[in-house]
Amino acid sequence: MRWDNLRLTDHGQRDEALPLFARGAVTRTFDTPEFRGITFYEIHARSVINRVPGQSRVPFEWTINPYRGCSHACTYCFARKTHEYLDLGSGEDFDSKIIVKVNAAELVRKELAAPKWAGQHIAMGTNVDCYQRAEGRYKLMRGILTALRDAANPFSILTKGSLILRDLDLLTQAAEVTDVSTAVSVGFVDDAMWRAVESGTPHPRKRLEVCATLTEHGIRCGVLMAPILPYLTDSPAMLSQTVRRIAETGAAHVTPIVLHLRPGAREWFMAWLSREHPRLVPRYTEMYGRGAYAPKAYQERIAQEVAALARRYGIGRSSSRDARRIPQRPQPARASAPEQLTLL
Repeated sequence: MRWDNLRLTDHGQRDEALPLFARGAVTRTFDTPEFRGITFYEIHARSVINRVPGQSRVPFEWTINPYRGCSHACTYCFARKTHEYLDLGSGEDFDSKIIVKVNAAELVRKELAAPKWAGQHIAMGTNVDCYQRAEGRYKLMRGILTALRDAANPFSILTKGSLILRDLDLLTQAAEVTDVSTAVSVGFVDDAMWRAVESGTPHPRKRLEVCATLTEHGIRCGVLMAPILPYLTDSPAMLSQTVRRIAETGAAHVTPIVLHLRPGAREWFMAWLSREHPRLVPRYTEMYGRGAYAPKAYQERIAQEVAALARRYGIGRSSSRDARRIPQRPQPARASAPEQLTLL
């Protein structure tokens, strides 16, 4: 199992109350409002540039994930299941027990310099958000971006956080020597829905401001309009409002992605749905009864509606001519159903 390098006995002694990661892990809590109720497990990972399994439905091959678990606490997060590989729960544990690879920057520099590394594109923020709240304290991304810049290695970042703007200097420096691209995730702009299903994230308006700022500084930035929640955020009015707000940022593209419910996320999201919208449970059971993805016809309809709205509001027309591009970047909204990319 690829998580074996994260198993541990803490300082040689097993404590059954603790999860098992790597030998010598340090457990920390911080009594500040933004970290209250969150436990951090600091580990020294053996590797940090990871190959994506060939069967994954994503348009990239290599990733860096300096954190596991995510304080964004999105009810639908597909990555919840991965916490179970660490002897943790996919529900509250995923939101409040965060694994921190404190040597991530050191490993990135070392692995980029290895003779076998061929300078392939690296995607970040594809499992959990590399700019979640923990990054404000640990600052791992500055070291990672510095190493990528120094190696002139192409990369992209997907985030729901606003901390990425802290590293605007490094992003612009990297964009001078390699292909750099960014994307923010904004599935809807409704206040009530944001508070209900994305309680730990910055407001959607803030995320769109991030997109606008990156674009203004010549960093190519698009928006993953994700997830679109059936019967909750897929009305014509809500889709139109969201795409219009995205267009106002100067986003390079918009890619709509319908909610997908993999094991771990499915149980957590459906528990929330049964509490908050019990009338929708039969509809979701029917829609997702055969697997993790909504029916293809539904995905195609949403893609067509968003593509039409993108044309109406001119998404892509006003993006900076100097914005840098990356290989395998997300494409503008189109009539066919898009790839089911990972969502934070």
